[in-house]
Amino acid sequence: MSDIALGRGLPGGVAVSRLRVYDWPDSEGVMGGSPHLHTASTEGYVVLAGHGSVQTLSTQGLAITELVPGTLAWFTPGTVHRLVNDDGALEILTVMSNAGLPEAGDAVLTFPAGILVDPDEYTRHAALPAAGTPYELAEAALRRRDLALSGFAELCERAATDLDAALSELYMSASALVADRVESWCGIVASGPAAQAEATARQLVQLAAGLAGDMADSGIRSAVAGPDERYGMCGMLTVWDVDT
Repeated sequence: MSDIALGRGLPGGVAVSRLRVYDWPDSEGVMGGSPHLHTASTEGYVVLAGHGSVQTLSTQGLAITELVPGTLAWFTPGTVHRLVNDDGALEILTVMSNAGLPEAGDAVLTFPAGILVDPDEYTRHAALPAAGTPYELAEAALRRRDLALSGFAELCERAATDLDAALSELYMSASALVADRVESWCGIVASGPAAQAEATARQLVQLAAGLAGDMADSGIRSAVAGPDERYGMCGMLTVWDVDT
């Protein structure tokens, strides 16, 4: 039974990765990543090194949260977020709920509205090449980042006069982009965070009866980070494979 429990992934069904935020300057000289939102997952940051901030747009309005070593910050689905790398050294341990959903397309970039309403155009601009030289991959990620920044600027301008309408339009477009993936996401959630919550509920019943329950099948697993970084939306990602 311990193999089954350990095979459900990290505590709470979360995913973690190490992120070196892009130090690429935009047209105004600001270094940082691609603004985007998650449609179903909450994301958290534990700042490891460097200094910067995260710009967010949500039902709370536009906000800027300073990020320094030791900062813990998190935000809910639908919160548009853009990481800014002030000193070029910003590194973050990201914690995502619903492990597997971000990789399955939970995130939506803030491209201009005309692209967000066209699934084919969105996919064309969002996808990075499957292979290429480091320069070609970096150039593709940079173009994607700058296009998302363009849409983010438009979104912030609309939100300044009508926040509710701007977010409603964005959320409708994002929902339409991911709608055909939701059925497969249900299985990811069921086998990850939901399975862990159900296991805890069963364990509480065992403990209330004075039984050891899952403690009788205790165990430990470990994982080593992958050797290569990959291009993410906000920076270079180091990930751990906990599925094997």
